[in-house]
Amino acid sequence: MEISEFEKSKVFTIVDILEYAVHSVVSKAIIKKITGNISIAAFNAGEAQTAKVSPFDTFILIIDGIAEIVINNSSNTLKTGQSIIIPAHAHNTIKANEQFKMLSGFIKSGYE
Repeated sequence: MEISEFEKSKVFTIVDILEYAVHSVVSKAIIKKITGNISIAAFNAGEAQTAKVSPFDTFILIIDGIAEIVINNSSNTLKTGQSIIIPAHAHNTIKANEQFKMLSGFIKSGYE
């Protein structure tokens, strides 16, 4: 199911927005504002997000599969339905030991 623009007040199934792609991480913004973002990503097995540090707390919800979220060298395994908040300024990496999909978001307000 490919959605190029999300229509407000219309129901959609979040897990069906992206398909897994071979040797890839696919992502799509659901809401993108100057005050924060909500996005979805599909990680194929063996893929990882480059280690990074964000100036904002980041909420992660696993909506399919199992993910490894490493925060300041501490590994966390999250299954479908589980969430974690990556603290602002924490070193973090997101790894796909098997394929998974996640919803992530952050709000910039309060960090001025």
